[in-house]
Amino acid sequence: MAGANRNISATAARSHTRKSKQNSFEVSSGMFRTISLVLLMGFMAWTYQTVQPPPPKICGSPDGPSVTASRVKLSDGRYLAYKEHGVSKDQANYKIIYIHGFDSCRLDSMPLSQKLAKELGIYMVSFDRAGYGESDPNPKRTEKSTALDIEQLADQLGLGSKFYVIGFSMGGQATWGCLKYIPHRLSGAALLAPVVNYWWPGFPANVSKEAYNEQLVQDQWALRVAHYAPLLTYWWNTQKWFPPSSAVAHNPAIFSRQDKELMPKLAEWVKHAAQIRQQGDFESLHRDLMVGFGSWEFDPMSDIENPFQNNEGSVHVWQGDEDLLVPASLQRYVAGKLPWVHYHELTGAGHMFPFGDGISDAILKALLLGEK
Repeated sequence: MAGANRNISATAARSHTRKSKQNSFEVSSGMFRTISLVLLMGFMAWTYQTVQPPPPKICGSPDGPSVTASRVKLSDGRYLAYKEHGVSKDQANYKIIYIHGFDSCRLDSMPLSQKLAKELGIYMVSFDRAGYGESDPNPKRTEKSTALDIEQLADQLGLGSKFYVIGFSMGGQATWGCLKYIPHRLSGAALLAPVVNYWWPGFPANVSKEAYNEQLVQDQWALRVAHYAPLLTYWWNTQKWFPPSSAVAHNPAIFSRQDKELMPKLAEWVKHAAQIRQQGDFESLHRDLMVGFGSWEFDPMSDIENPFQNNEGSVHVWQGDEDLLVPASLQRYVAGKLPWVHYHELTGAGHMFPFGDGISDAILKALLLGEK
């Protein structure tokens, strides 16, 4: 009997031990799941904070930059800053809206000589695209929204039923938007080294791939992120592990020989460089990348018709053959698909050719007078 009791006690002890181990395992497993969940939530919170850009510092707001420019109020309540050049509107024979490029603003308009302005009667207005300079950001910015901003600017300034547009670099993409969405308002258009979207459907895969691979590796990655994972654009261009977009970082490797020779003429830009991004890099530079290299609502090569069927106006594309930012090969392909576009390729010219001696006069005379 005593032996049986000992056996029962031993069995009970082993059972108790197993239950203790099982309970201990369950507690450990539960704690592990809890700790894992907390760590995962913490990692997700950290990731969210890392990829989220800070809110913009809107001009005129309590913690934002002060307003110094002339501005118009748009229908959605945003403000658009602008600067006028040339003769007065009342004396003008030609009224032009100039669209600035990447990392630039209204103060960086193409050169307009007073002599030519008076001779031809040219009025030009440059403006800050949404998020740049002193124009309010537009979180819903697209090629179409910029075209409609331009139309409202023209109406509020009293430019009449028709006007010209000139877009430089990234501003060229907004010019394509004008040709698509407000062609009835245009007297003519000029695109100066317009940035090309490698993902336009009209490009054969081999053509766009070859041009894409000519870029610096860091720019290939930056544009991949902007196109395929736009929510990571801010993080990619601010993290320290990999180099960001060359244009964002002002990498001198993207400038051609001629571009570097022209740099002294662009010294004025340095004086207002801080104003360009003063509302934040995201709503200016990063959104430019997201819009410019994202999925467009249209393809210029197939979805834009000649707005000047009766030759009452013209469209011009100007390109440097040594441009290290915009491949001339793609520009030639686009021009070949649009026979009504007047294509001008400049030998030995880089991206900044509009600021070379006499070039802006030639651009204006071709657009306004039809000179070749």
